[in-house]
Amino acid sequence: MYTQCSKMNKIKSTLCIIIPILLIFFCNKKIGDIPPVLKFLNPFMGFWKNAERSGLADEKISIPGAKDSISVLFDDKMVPHIFATNDRDLYLAQGYVTAMHRLWQMDFQTRYAAGRISEVVGHSAIEIDRYQRRMGLVYGAENSLKGMMSDEKSREMVLAYTDGVNAYINSLSEGDYPIEFKLLDYKPELWTPIKCALLLKQMSAALAMGSNEFYMSNILQKFGNQVTDDLFPDYPFREDPMIPAGTKWDFSTLPVPAAPAFPAAKTKTNVKTHEKVEGIGSNNWAISGEKSLSGKPILANDPHLMLTLPSLWYQIQLHTTKGNTYGVSLPGAPGIVIGFNEKIAWGVTNVAADVLDFYQIRFKDKQRQMYWYNNAWAPVKKRVEQILTRDGKPVIDTVYYTHHGPIVYFKKPSYQLADNVPTGSALRWVVHDESNELLTFYHLNHATNYADYRKALTFYSAPAQNFIFASNENDIAITAAGKFPLKWKNQGKFLLDGSRPENDWHGRIPASQNPNVKNPERKFVSSANQSPTDQSYPYYINWEFEPYERGKRINQLLGKMNGATVDTMRKMQLDSYSILAENILPVLLKNLEKEKLSPAERKAYDYLRIWNKRYDAHEPAATIFDVMAERLFYEIWDDEFTVEGVPMRYPSRDRTVELLLNDPASSYFDNVKTKEKETLQDLISKSFRFSLDTLTKKMGTIGDKWAWAAYKRTNVAHMAKIPGFGSKDLDIGGAKGTINSLNGFHGPSWRMVVEMGETPKGYGIYPGGQSGNPGSRFYDNMIDTWAAGELNELLFLKDKKDQSKKIIKQLEISK
Repeated sequence: MYTQCSKMNKIKSTLCIIIPILLIFFCNKKIGDIPPVLKFLNPFMGFWKNAERSGLADEKISIPGAKDSISVLFDDKMVPHIFATNDRDLYLAQGYVTAMHRLWQMDFQTRYAAGRISEVVGHSAIEIDRYQRRMGLVYGAENSLKGMMSDEKSREMVLAYTDGVNAYINSLSEGDYPIEFKLLDYKPELWTPIKCALLLKQMSAALAMGSNEFYMSNILQKFGNQVTDDLFPDYPFREDPMIPAGTKWDFSTLPVPAAPAFPAAKTKTNVKTHEKVEGIGSNNWAISGEKSLSGKPILANDPHLMLTLPSLWYQIQLHTTKGNTYGVSLPGAPGIVIGFNEKIAWGVTNVAADVLDFYQIRFKDKQRQMYWYNNAWAPVKKRVEQILTRDGKPVIDTVYYTHHGPIVYFKKPSYQLADNVPTGSALRWVVHDESNELLTFYHLNHATNYADYRKALTFYSAPAQNFIFASNENDIAITAAGKFPLKWKNQGKFLLDGSRPENDWHGRIPASQNPNVKNPERKFVSSANQSPTDQSYPYYINWEFEPYERGKRINQLLGKMNGATVDTMRKMQLDSYSILAENILPVLLKNLEKEKLSPAERKAYDYLRIWNKRYDAHEPAATIFDVMAERLFYEIWDDEFTVEGVPMRYPSRDRTVELLLNDPASSYFDNVKTKEKETLQDLISKSFRFSLDTLTKKMGTIGDKWAWAAYKRTNVAHMAKIPGFGSKDLDIGGAKGTINSLNGFHGPSWRMVVEMGETPKGYGIYPGGQSGNPGSRFYDNMIDTWAAGELNELLFLKDKKDQSKKIIKQLEISK
C-alpha cells in the first residue's frame, strides 16, 4: 500500500513538473495566427508594455554619429519639429523619431516590397513574395539605390536616415517592441539603405494603376479594328485636361518613331487579368492671388490612397540653417514628399502614364536559354531568388530576364494580384531603371521659387506625378513629372511582340518638355488624374486616364471662384457632387415608366427625381443611383465583353455615357445572348429593379436605412488587417467620381491646404495619428476630425525658440 502511494506521489510530482514545461513550450510557440501566449501575456515583455503612459517626459539621448546637438519638439498632435545645424543630423533625427513612432510599419512595408513576408508568417505567403520578386521590385530597388548612392547629397540623406533608424532599434529591449512584432512573434531587423529604395518602389507599384493591354489585345483579336477603335477611342469624348486646352507648346519636338505595321502580339486566351481600379487617384489645385481674399496663392492637395492604420503618411517639420519645411513624409524615406516651406508649397496627383509594357517572348526551346530578338537568338539572364520561410527550407525561384526585363510567369499563377500578368511575357517597367527621387524632394524642400521647383523635377522618375506649385512670388504652376518613355502613338495599348526592335522604347521625353503650365490666364491650375493635355501635345503618354468628372467639377468651381479663403478650399475638398449623375440621371428617369411602377418603386423614383446629385452620407438616392448605374453598365456590356476563357474589359464610362446621351438606339443595348431585341429602356428598367431588389435584401425596406454611408461603409483598417486595430465604420459621404473621392477603403489619405504669405499658413489632416501603437492616444486621434471634414492648423515653427503652448515634449539628441 505504501509502495503504491509512493508511486502515485512520484507520478503526481512528475506530472506537476512536466505539464508546466509542456504548457510553456506550446504557449511559447506561434500556432497559426495565434501568438505565443505566455510571451504575449508576459507583464514584463508582452503586450502590457505597449500601453502608453499618460505622462510625456522630456528626454535626453546620445546617438553615435551626430555632429552637433539636435532638438526635437513634439506638439500636441505628436508631430516632431526637428531643429538641426546640418543635413546629416537632420536626417539622422528624422530616421530616429520616425522609427520611434512607426517601426513595425516601416519593417512590414519594406518586407512586403522585398518579397520577404514568408520569413514572418511562413509558407502561406510564398506566392506574395514570388510575385514581388518576379515583378522586379527588388531588382528595381537595387538600381535605384545605385542612383541614390552615386550622388553626394542623397547618399548623405540615406545613410544618416539609416543610422537614425538603427539607433532607435538598438535602444529597444524585447519588451519595447511594437505590438505587431509580438503578435507575429518576430524581431525588428536593422535598417539598411536599400529599404529606403524599396519603399519608393512599392509606392510606384501601388500607383501603377493596373494594366489593360491584355484585355485590349483580346478585344482586338475578337472584334477587330473597327469595333475596338469605336469603343476604345484614343481620346475621350468628354474631357477637361489638366493643362488648359489650346495651350501652345514652346519647344522643338524630338522625332517621334512611326508605329510599325504589325506591332501587337497575339494573346493567349487563358491569361487571367486584373483591370485598372478607379478611385486610386488624387486632387490638387492652386489659385493665384487674384482669386484669393488675401491676395496670395492658395494650394490644396488630397492624394487618394488606401486608408490604413498606421497612416501611409507621417507629419514632420525639418529645420536647418539651409531651410525650414513642414509636410508629410513616407515612413522609411528621408525628406518631405508633400508640404511647404517659407517660400513655396507643392502637392502631387498620379499621372497614370503608360510606363509599364509587356512583351511576349519566343524561346528557342524548352530550356529557355535563348529568345528571338531582331532576327537572332539572344541569351537569357537568370536571377536566382532565395525566399526564406519561417516554417521550412528556403524556396529557390529562378527569374529569367530579357533586355526588356523579367519574364514574370511562364504559367498561370495562383496569386490574385498576379492576375494582371500575361504568361510568357517580359515586363518593361520604368521602375526597374536607375533613379534618384530623393533629390527631387530634397530640392523641393529647399526651393524658393519657380526655377527651383522646375530644377527639382528634372531628377524625378517614378511614380509619375502631377506636381502642383505655388509661391510667395504669386506664381502657380503644374507639371506632369516623371520619366516618360518616347513611344509611337498607342505603343503599349496592346501586348507587344518582344522580337521586334521597333517595339522597344525609343528613349525618353525630355523633362523640360513634359506637360507643364505656369500662371495660366484662368488664374488656377488643377489635376484629378484626367488626361494631362488636349490632343495637340506632340508625345504619347497614355491612351486612357481616369474619368474626367472630378477634374471637370474642380475646374467648374475654381473658374467661378473669387475671394477664396482656406475654408473655401477645405469645403471644396469635401464636395460630393456627381458630374456622372448630372450627365445621365435625366436619361434614366426619362426611360422609367412612372405609371407602371409599384409603390416602393415609385418611392425610389421620387428619391432620384428630387436628388441634388450629391453623394451625401445620409442620402438614399445616392445609393440607388450608384447601384443602378453600375448595373446598367453591366447590362449594356456584359453580353459582348464577358467570354469564358477570353479575359476582356468593358468600354470606358466616357464611351458608355456618350451612347446613353447621343445614341439611344445603339445596337449595343441589345443583349446578343437572347432572342428578343432589348432597348435602352429595357436595360434601364431592369437595372432599376435590380438595384431595388439588391438593396431591399441587403438593407431592408426602402427609406433612411438606405443611406449612402451605411451602404458604402468606409473605415480605416489596420495595415495587416489585424482585428480590433482598425476604426469603426465612419458616417461620411463622398464617392469615387466626386472630388471627395471615397469608397470603402480608399480615399483622401492626406488633406492639405496652404495659404502663401510672409509666413505661410498650413492646414492638414489624415485619418489616423502619428503613433503606430494601438495603445497610444495618438494612434487614431485624428480620424473623427478627418471624417468631419475639418483640418488641423499645422504648427510651423520658425526656430526652436519659437515655442508654442502646443509643445508637449522635447527630445534633446547629443553626439
